[in-house]
Amino acid sequence: MLPQRKRLAAAALAVAACALAPAAALAGVVVSASGPSASSFPVGKKIGDSERIVLRAGDTLTVLDGNGTRVLRGAGTFSLNQQAGPSQRGTFAVLTERRSASRVRTGAVRGDDVAAIHPPNLWYVDVAHPGTVCVVGTDRVRLWRPSQDGDATYSLRAAGGTSHSVTFADGDTLAPWDTSAFPISNGASFSISGPGNAGNATLTFAVLDTVAEDPEALAQQLIDKGCTQQLELLSDATLIEAE
Repeated sequence: MLPQRKRLAAAALAVAACALAPAAALAGVVVSASGPSASSFPVGKKIGDSERIVLRAGDTLTVLDGNGTRVLRGAGTFSLNQQAGPSQRGTFAVLTERRSASRVRTGAVRGDDVAAIHPPNLWYVDVAHPGTVCVVGTDRVRLWRPSQDGDATYSLRAAGGTSHSVTFADGDTLAPWDTSAFPISNGASFSISGPGNAGNATLTFAVLDTVAEDPEALAQQLIDKGCTQQLELLSDATLIEAE
């Protein structure tokens, strides 16, 4: 009996040790790269927290991990755990929050600064840059425009030829997507035209069944679905400024 008790005690200690051990750090994910070494850092490549990153002169590498986005410039040798700066977890939480579907006013900047404005929420559909857009569910999709000046009407057309108009009232930057007129499904495409769109642009939906809770994992989801505009927004919003 004594040896058996010793084996059970040893097993219990092993389990306790595993529970107390720190979780393995998630890898960062490359969101963009340019310069001589760009081919070594394709978008979506995983980079471990302590992994050596060797860059050459002229290289620029953008990596997003659990703390935020870092831009590394060569020449030099780097590792993510040596890049100081405040965590952008709070910004990530606000950016990815699912909000009320009602039409709201968001206080967009008027005038010449409009071109520099980005959606304040990752799940808003930017009518100025449609492309492939990832959405969470299909019942609370909202269109977003970068200006709140005046009324603006956008024309939507489904693949079958059915058309529908969405109007932003003066002062509004959000308008709800009418799911009764245009049901949303994964891969559904619509042409969209209106102020700021020269001719017709295509809006294609990618529906996420589940949404990753970690920034780097969500970035990978956006990469896999081809939602490049949202990947750029996520990267820009969570940028950790170099100290």
